[in-house]
Amino acid sequence: MAILEIEQLSYSYDSVVRAVSEVSFEVEEGSIVGLIGPNGSGKSTLIKNVFDLLRLQAGRVRIGGHRHDHPRARAQGMYLSSNDYLPEFLTAREYVSMTASLYGVDVDHAEAQDLFRRFAMAERYDHLIEDYSHGMRKKTQLVSALVMRRPLTVIDETLNGIDLEALRLAEAEFARVREDGRALLLCTHDFAVLERLADRIVLLDYGQVIYDSPTGDLVDEHGSLAELVFDYLESGER
Repeated sequence: MAILEIEQLSYSYDSVVRAVSEVSFEVEEGSIVGLIGPNGSGKSTLIKNVFDLLRLQAGRVRIGGHRHDHPRARAQGMYLSSNDYLPEFLTAREYVSMTASLYGVDVDHAEAQDLFRRFAMAERYDHLIEDYSHGMRKKTQLVSALVMRRPLTVIDETLNGIDLEALRLAEAEFARVREDGRALLLCTHDFAVLERLADRIVLLDYGQVIYDSPTGDLVDEHGSLAELVFDYLESGER
């Protein structure tokens, strides 16, 4: 069953050039889908439409069978943006508690603290976020998403800025999310991560879906996801 359904979604910032043009794809429960494409391809615009951060102009988006702007849809999806803007006047514990209150869930602070320890942030759970480095803020975002256990989590370049050990841990946690029957839409330029994790790849360019195929099939055909992108960009098909 699809947790995220996007049908014929189009969006324009100036009513002339479409940033997203008739995009359709699904994210199934218990799957990880990689969303890739050059800068300016429409990835972030698409994600903002999914979460009603931009008003939908054309098409349809459903989360968990509900229209994307319905409260039940919003309760099922969590979005981690590419920036590391967090409320600096809060501690991580307070931030996780605030996020949990927004979703109406009881958070397991022991689990969050254990993830902090495993992400090499032991003893920092009750420190103010203003004292965190860029990488620590990124890891705090990841921990908050993991303990919320939403049916759908969308991650937009949040992995940028974390160390290799934390990245490896994040991959293991993402695999566990899939095993639990939940879904991830992972937007990243780290193609190696997607080759190890993603079940499917959606490649966007100029706001259109160029590829929507199983990761293994694309790697078998092109050798790697990096070669897929380079082959496409150099092919003249754009």
